[in-house]
Amino acid sequence: MPELPEVETTRRGIAPYLEGARVQRLVVREPRLRWPVPADLGQRLRGRRIRCLRRRGKYLLADCGEGALLLHLGMSGSLRIVDPDAPPGRHDHFDICLDNGRVLRFCDPRRFGCLLWATGDRDEQESHELLAGLGPEPLSSQFDGAHLYRRSRGRRVAVKAFIMDAAVVVGVGNIYATEALFHAGIDPRRQAGRIARARYERLAATIREVLERAILRGGTTLRDYVDGRGQPGYFSQELFAYGRAGEPCRTCSTPMRLVSIGQRASVFCPACQR
Repeated sequence: MPELPEVETTRRGIAPYLEGARVQRLVVREPRLRWPVPADLGQRLRGRRIRCLRRRGKYLLADCGEGALLLHLGMSGSLRIVDPDAPPGRHDHFDICLDNGRVLRFCDPRRFGCLLWATGDRDEQESHELLAGLGPEPLSSQFDGAHLYRRSRGRRVAVKAFIMDAAVVVGVGNIYATEALFHAGIDPRRQAGRIARARYERLAATIREVLERAILRGGTTLRDYVDGRGQPGYFSQELFAYGRAGEPCRTCSTPMRLVSIGQRASVFCPACQR
C-alpha cells in the first residue's frame, strides 16, 4: 500500500493545483469506499477555497479553513490531476472539479481509500478520530532516538512491529521499516525493549534517511502506485532488503532470510543485522 513517501510525493505533485483554487463541484461515482463518502460532502465543498494541502501520517488534508477534506489512498489508490474532459476509468471513484480548470481524480481498484470531512480549524481537524492517536512525524524534530528508546521500555514486541506502530511514529510501513532496520544493522525480530538507546539513535537516523531518499525518488512502485502526474516511483531500484529473500546481501553476500513478523513478510541479513 502507499506509505509515507508515496503520500508525500502525491501531496507535492498535486498541491500546486489545489492550493488557492476553489471547488466548483464534487462528482462521486462510487461512494462505497472504506467508509461511505458523506452524502452532503458536495454541498459542503462547493465554493470553498483550498488554503493548503498538508500530510499527517498517510492521510492528506485539504484545509478549507473551517474544515478540511480528509483523504487516504488505501491499499491501491492514487490521486491525479487530469483535464476536465478526460474520460473516467472503471476505478475512478470521484472527481474534485476546481475553478482553475483542473480536476483531482481518485482511482482505487480495491476501494480501501477514503474521502471524509474533518470539521473546525487545524487543531480540531487533527483531533479527528482517524488522526487523534497518531505519533510524531518521522521527519519532524519531535522524532529521535530518545523518543524510540522511551516508548520501547518494557515492550516485548519485535522492533519491526514497534516502529510500524502509528502510535509510536507515523508512516513507517513495511517497506521502509525493513530498509531502515537493515541500514541500522538491527535484527527485526529483536524485542523492542531490549535495544539500547545508542542503537535507537542510529535507527531513528536511518528511518529519516530512508524516507527522505524515497521521497526524492518519488516513492516505491511495486504494483499500482503512481504519483499525481501518473508516474511510478523509482525507490524500488535502491531496495537493500525488502523483496530480496534468498538473494545475496548487497553488503556481505550472505543469503537474505525471510521471516514473518506481525503477519508481515520481513527480509533481513542474518550476518549484518543483530
